[in-house]
Amino acid sequence: MTVEAAGLILPSDVLIIIMANLDMEDLINLSYTCKFVNLLVHEFGWSLYLKYNIRPSFTLQLARRSWSSFDQVRYDVASDRCWAQAKFNARPLSHPWRNKYQPKIALSASVLLVAANYTIYAYHITHSSSLDDGAPGVSYEGSYSFTDRPAITSITFIPDRHSERTVAVGFEDGRIHRVFLPHFQQEQSNNKPLALNIERDPPLALRIVDIIESLTCSDDMLLSLSSFGTAGLCNLSSDSPLVSAINLDCRSWSSFICMKSSTPFTAFGTTSPNPLVVHAVTPSSLSPAPFAILHSTRERSTAVYDITDAPPSAPWGSSKQVIISGWYDGAVQVHDLRSGWRGSGVTGTPAPLRPMLTFRDPWSDEPIYSVSCGGGSSSVVGAGTARHSVVAFWDVRRPTEGWSVHAPGNDSSPVYSLVLESSRVFGVTQSRPFVFDFGPGVTKDTYPFLPPSTRSQHDSLKLNKNEVGYCVTQYNHSRM
Repeated sequence: MTVEAAGLILPSDVLIIIMANLDMEDLINLSYTCKFVNLLVHEFGWSLYLKYNIRPSFTLQLARRSWSSFDQVRYDVASDRCWAQAKFNARPLSHPWRNKYQPKIALSASVLLVAANYTIYAYHITHSSSLDDGAPGVSYEGSYSFTDRPAITSITFIPDRHSERTVAVGFEDGRIHRVFLPHFQQEQSNNKPLALNIERDPPLALRIVDIIESLTCSDDMLLSLSSFGTAGLCNLSSDSPLVSAINLDCRSWSSFICMKSSTPFTAFGTTSPNPLVVHAVTPSSLSPAPFAILHSTRERSTAVYDITDAPPSAPWGSSKQVIISGWYDGAVQVHDLRSGWRGSGVTGTPAPLRPMLTFRDPWSDEPIYSVSCGGGSSSVVGAGTARHSVVAFWDVRRPTEGWSVHAPGNDSSPVYSLVLESSRVFGVTQSRPFVFDFGPGVTKDTYPFLPPSTRSQHDSLKLNKNEVGYCVTQYNHSRM
């Protein structure tokens, strides 16, 4: 079929090719030209737009399969606008725990997991068949406790063809276990939380004699790191999963693995003269020597506490060779492994790479405990700091215009773990998990209802005027 207008005769397939190169405003204007083109834009134009404007999100993944392409774009535009204006609904996901922990979170398309001490708290991701029905919600499902009560120190989802509820869990006793978290069979009654006791299966791979600080997974490869620097690489698809192990010989904090890069690699964050190093991954081993040493902008930055990959819509593209790290001196550094900008007069072989971009909160030099990427236009870097439950945000397109916000309740705590999505930020302090939701369609019922706190659970939460989000303190990084 062709479109005929004054001075214009174009086949539909040519129009579709043109649509692939148009931005949102151009697609809107094109849809106004005639009924046929309007139908063509809705059938092909918006899906092409989504293909080239990626908004990764675990909790929206199932809902977006039901939404039309146009509704998905509507949602993304609304959430991008809220990110630009720093407008969101802040919600705690529970009252404070009775004790203080160093929890971790893990997120999949169907469940949010919060691991604290020897318990894993599970939150189910609800479905939304239409954007008009509101945003997909998060509801508390129940908790899992291990019968021998070992403290959990790390957790990550791992591939499982039959379930999205299989995780690798690291413990303070040096063991790593593959754990399947079964669904709760009975309905919750009498407001009593559901709880299951589960046993640990035989350990996965080697047992380390100290705490498992970090677990990360890419494809079928699981990377572990202990507090004293033992790194192990496991192939989860193999009957003999352990591939190789190396020792970094220093206090270690964080690890990251990327098997999708042209040169698969691992990165390790430690306390040492070279606190961020990158090792190659071969089909048969983990290289014992680093092929890249990544330095900070300051000479005496002694530790790296977290590592992640770059935002998929960053100005430098979606290269898997760009990594982002949180440092002891309060900096968030962006390193490009393809860069030739190397430092001079510093120790290390090979010569250290300098960061291509550095983010800082000028009002705080607190260490960065957690980092994640996503957010508005998929171009935001988020960082959880070491005190006062502060989360800082920077848009990589405007790196000097950052802002920070305290988690609900202003817990005097680090933000130990952070996950950014297109419209949501999940985090956890020593006292509880929380979420910042920048998307439309959020109601009182989108997240768990918190009954009035008892004396033993004194809580300083205060609802906003809209009675959906809670009051939080936020500030801009600008000194003007």
